[in-house]
Amino acid sequence: MESSGGIQASLGGRYATALFELARESKTIDTVEASLATVRQALDESADFKALTTSPLLGRADAAKGVAAAAGAMQLDATTTNFLGVLAQNRRLNQLPAIIRAFRGLASRHRGETTAEITSAHPLSDAQVGELKQQLRQRVGRDVAVELNVDKTLLGGLVVRIGSQMIDSSIRTRLNTLAHAMKG
Repeated sequence: MESSGGIQASLGGRYATALFELARESKTIDTVEASLATVRQALDESADFKALTTSPLLGRADAAKGVAAAAGAMQLDATTTNFLGVLAQNRRLNQLPAIIRAFRGLASRHRGETTAEITSAHPLSDAQVGELKQQLRQRVGRDVAVELNVDKTLLGGLVVRIGSQMIDSSIRTRLNTLAHAMKG
């Protein structure tokens, strides 16, 4: 989120910043953020949508038609729908995960929150997410927005990243540490 070298310096960060400025001007930050969460879910759950955003074989016009149809089906807001069209025209749909992550960071910072990226071996329940948010709020002293990811290779436990700080309690890391200690 530093303007000199962090999020804004990356291509995805520049697109996210442009979208954030549009959303802020039109007072639709929450609406756009909700639409981007829907897009993120579609990327995770729909192989067809993921292929639409990553295939180098699709031309600009076909990609634009595809995302327009997908945006309609997902009932995305107009700002996000237009933005996806711009990404398709610029052949930047493959940047969507980075753009979504950067937009969430900008929106969280705008609300005075800290963002935590949480990776777990299995999807977390709403109760688990609530408890985790409360513990993180106590640890960092402010509200924490969470970005949830699933990585089955962790086996169990969590990896929590808040800015440059990482808390790794994953079983995979514990096993690797144990194996390293046994070699030693």
